[in-house]
Amino acid sequence: MKIVINRCFGGFGLSNEAFEMLLHRKGIDFEIVIDKVSFGQERYEYYCKGHAGENDHYLSQYNFHEDRSDPDLVAVVEKLGDRADGWASELVVVEVPDNVKWHIEEYDGSEHIAEDHRTWS
Repeated sequence: MKIVINRCFGGFGLSNEAFEMLLHRKGIDFEIVIDKVSFGQERYEYYCKGHAGENDHYLSQYNFHEDRSDPDLVAVVEKLGDRADGWASELVVVEVPDNVKWHIEEYDGSEHIAEDHRTWS
C-alpha cells in the first residue's frame, strides 16, 4: 500500500498545483478566489464552481488529508514530485506491505509510518 507523508518539520500541505490536480482527479469543479498576500505570496481559496465566497462550498485541503492512502492523492504526489509540496512540506510516497495495520506518527509536522500494536497503561 502506498501512503503519502510529510518528511520535514512544518506540516503536511499541498501546493496549489497539487490541490488543483487532486480536485480534477476527484471530478470536483472549482473556482479560485485570491484572498490576500501572506509571507509574500497570494493566498488562494477554493470553492465549488458557481459558489465563490460561500462558506458552505469552501474546499479545504484539510478535508483531503485524512486518507493518506487515497489513490488520487498518491498519484498526484508521484506525478508532481517536489512540485506537490506545500509551504513547509516535503511530501513523499512510502510503501508498506498490504497486510500491515499502520498509523502516521508526527513530531512538529515531520511524519513517519508506524505499525499498529497494542499498548496498556
